[in-house]
Amino acid sequence: MLSHTLLLAGSAMIAFWGVMHLVKTGPVVAGFEPLTDDNRYVLTMEWILEGVTLVFVAALVSVTTVWGSPTEFGSMIVYRMSALFLLLMAAVSLLTGAKASPLPYKLCAPIFGFASAMILSGSVVV
Repeated sequence: MLSHTLLLAGSAMIAFWGVMHLVKTGPVVAGFEPLTDDNRYVLTMEWILEGVTLVFVAALVSVTTVWGSPTEFGSMIVYRMSALFLLLMAAVSLLTGAKASPLPYKLCAPIFGFASAMILSGSVVV
């Protein structure tokens, strides 16, 4: 039961952060104006893709947890690869966005890292 709680809480955190990326795409892009059309398209694409990617990882972990078992080999692979992916995103965020002054950019790395730790912990607690 504890493993399910950790896995679902970690995926909920990532899903929320992904949805926030999607909701805030317009205001973030507007904050970088003036932009060329090409730069606006690329920035918009990147924000949307990060949001969709986070929601996908959260959905993958959630579906694996609800319809599978955390002790199954396939589930372990999903959990550990998702945790590793989130750690990679945390590292990239530390080297890039965390250096920017707005607080939400600084929150990405800790959120990714904490969610990764929850998912990884949920994959080993039975």
